[in-house]
Amino acid sequence: MADKGDHQQKAADHQTILVAHMMTPGVVQIPGDVSVTEAASLLERERMPCLLVKDTESRFGLMTPTDIVKKVVAQGLEPDDIEVRTIMTRPVQFIEYDRVMDEASALMMSAGTPILIVTKQDQPVGVLTARDLILSPKRCATNISATISVMEGERVGAEHEVAISQLSHAGAKVESSALLLPGTKVLVSFCLSKMMSPLTIRGTVLNNLRVEPVSGTTGSLMAAPRGVEIQFVDLSPADQSRIKAWVLANLPTSFDPS
Repeated sequence: MADKGDHQQKAADHQTILVAHMMTPGVVQIPGDVSVTEAASLLERERMPCLLVKDTESRFGLMTPTDIVKKVVAQGLEPDDIEVRTIMTRPVQFIEYDRVMDEASALMMSAGTPILIVTKQDQPVGVLTARDLILSPKRCATNISATISVMEGERVGAEHEVAISQLSHAGAKVESSALLLPGTKVLVSFCLSKMMSPLTIRGTVLNNLRVEPVSGTTGSLMAAPRGVEIQFVDLSPADQSRIKAWVLANLPTSFDPS
């Protein structure tokens, strides 16, 4: 754990990006006996990346669109009949609002989670996602042809042609006609220029779905695609440096890092 004096010094540095700067303010909390239908409607209405489920005084979980799609919609279950406690994601990882983003990134990687609940004096005050981490480094708007291969265990599966529209060393936004479910493990292959060797990077699809009721029906849900955000994982220092250098060289001269 970082020394308290070092932590305060980091927080005092006006250039340091803190968790509070990048989080989505507010946390929507629900009890564990709420139905999935109610939870899906609440997610859509509040436009939050997740709901915090308080099942008991000491048992917490997260309800995300991914949980609904994979554990209810894909299984053909009736969302009216399922309580959120049965499909919520556990355990929940918490982080204080005044921590630096590097600490949040390290916690996400060590815990293997794309979502942290942000606290202030142990009370939930916001949500931080892996997408927020991708947005925190400088991102360069671009149009790079790429391929995404879906990983099935350690085997490379279906391949899709995509275009990278935004790129940083932490991840990329891609435009794809294929529906890639959140949590899908992928390989992203692309070239930064004709003079450079191609890059092949492991990544994870972040939440790119919203779950909505089917018009005119009760209890039925559907998944609607959005732009696809890819979080890079296991990126080598050499590849990270190559992407950082390319991004800095291709940012508009009027780019304001603040």
